[in-house]
Amino acid sequence: MASTTSHKEQPTVDSPIEQRKAEHLQLCMSDDVAAKESTTGLERYRFRHCALPELDFADIDLRVTFLGWPLAAPLLISSMTGGTPDAGEINRRLARVAQQIGIPMGVGSQRVMLEQPQVRDTFAIRQDAPTIPLLANLGAVQLNYGCGVAECQKIVEMLEANALILHLNPLQEAVQTEGDRNFKGLLPKIAMLCQTLPVPIIVKEVGNGISGEVAQRLIDVGVAAIDVAGAGGTSWAKVEAARAHDQRQRYLGQAFGEWGIPTATCIEQIRARLPQVPLIASGGLQHGTDVAKVLALGANLAGLARPFLQAAHQSENALYERIELILAELKTILFCTGNQSIAHLQQRPCLERC
Repeated sequence: MASTTSHKEQPTVDSPIEQRKAEHLQLCMSDDVAAKESTTGLERYRFRHCALPELDFADIDLRVTFLGWPLAAPLLISSMTGGTPDAGEINRRLARVAQQIGIPMGVGSQRVMLEQPQVRDTFAIRQDAPTIPLLANLGAVQLNYGCGVAECQKIVEMLEANALILHLNPLQEAVQTEGDRNFKGLLPKIAMLCQTLPVPIIVKEVGNGISGEVAQRLIDVGVAAIDVAGAGGTSWAKVEAARAHDQRQRYLGQAFGEWGIPTATCIEQIRARLPQVPLIASGGLQHGTDVAKVLALGANLAGLARPFLQAAHQSENALYERIELILAELKTILFCTGNQSIAHLQQRPCLERC
């Protein structure tokens, strides 16, 4: 089991963007920024129990391949943080546990690293995760604010990443006091990155969902995989409302706190249009049952962020135990539905609408 890492003395946060990252990190620890009325849509489904699985539990196999990467389980530590001393320590804990288990990990937006080179060490996790896939991350809208191919290449190289995530967050930018709101003309720039960068491009939302139509447009220009990041989990509108300093932006954040496409609906829409596209499902997943449901609906990987963030903030051991429990749930569901592997789960109809 992983060991708990002691917290070291770190420099204080001083720049505006570092301060924003610190506020985001602190707020995402709280249940106050989770969706309350909107749901993931996964509650509409339940598994059909198989009383005679004809399996040895010891033979249950969680291994998968995603974008050519062999993984121990269909689980992703979703993009979360970086850019502050506390975030750096959390990233290192996440990386060490991801390496130990054998699953991929994304980092938070690396824009701060481009603007504040002194925070580069908070993203320097390759030494803690030498063999697993690491996913670099940048807001797609930054392609309209001075970030081009060279900057994207730089953040990939600095992380020694296996792929680049471009995150789409129009609602967050709209309600954020200092938001970047020019999303015009992004698709051709995304296409250029897909043609130029030597690593795959993954596009994700941040909690409001990607529709089937938007996914089709992205895949058509060369995007390698989609992460739906649907509604039902952390609401970045609520996060921005909580940190807003002016009443107008606080009101907007609260008004749109439940906005978005449920995670299950995103999967259904995308699979109807794009049966073979590599697909990550995130947005409100908490337990192994959620992971199993999104896989049965057609996702290839399940991504979790806030549950792992909360555990990693507590200790490295707590994170390891949280992930192990999720994988134990997933194995149990495979066994009790008569499926020996993830591929079998996805090929046999064992998920029913309630």
